[in-house]
Amino acid sequence: MKDIRLKSFLKEGRLEAGCDEAGRGPLAGPVFAAAVILPPDFHHPALNDSKQMSEKERDMLRPIIEAEAVAWAVEEVSVEDIDRLNILWASVSGMQRAVLRLDPAPEFLLIDGNKFRPFAHYGFKDYQTVVHGDATYMSIAAASVLAKTHRDAFMRQIAADFPEYGWDRNMGYPTPEHIEALKKYGTTPWHRKSFHVKELEPSLF
Repeated sequence: MKDIRLKSFLKEGRLEAGCDEAGRGPLAGPVFAAAVILPPDFHHPALNDSKQMSEKERDMLRPIIEAEAVAWAVEEVSVEDIDRLNILWASVSGMQRAVLRLDPAPEFLLIDGNKFRPFAHYGFKDYQTVVHGDATYMSIAAASVLAKTHRDAFMRQIAADFPEYGWDRNMGYPTPEHIEALKKYGTTPWHRKSFHVKELEPSLF
């Protein structure tokens, strides 16, 4: 197992929470956001950006993170909220909600990506966005693992009601299988109305 060395904190001695989301790109299903405060001595050789990890590694790490974290929370943001807010701000809203559930409350937030905004109890000086943060800080990587594993479990659950779309395999992403099912069966209540797929546009010829 490759030993990935991520940073433990931005500022030592401060209670920092890492925040990330999973599911910005799919055509169907909620987006999930997570916030995690790790103990200062936490380390696991497999912990990395969840997209760089295998499903087996993520599933192995989820209970370890949940058991050893100082605090963690995962929030689901509905398809309706995604369509109302747009996917970026729906993701930010989910991270904010996850942060507000943490006990103890963090003193500072590390946010994956380059977009965030102040909210209750947290202003501009209380957070920092980090591009590729899930490959930089352990707390963000841990949040990415929780968001991804919780979302994948949810997609497998709803896939049982709509087996034609293969959500247990594609997790709602626009794979050829998913697009062909949309052409044949149309949309479901779990599909994001604000997302448009070029392959589904009517031909001009």
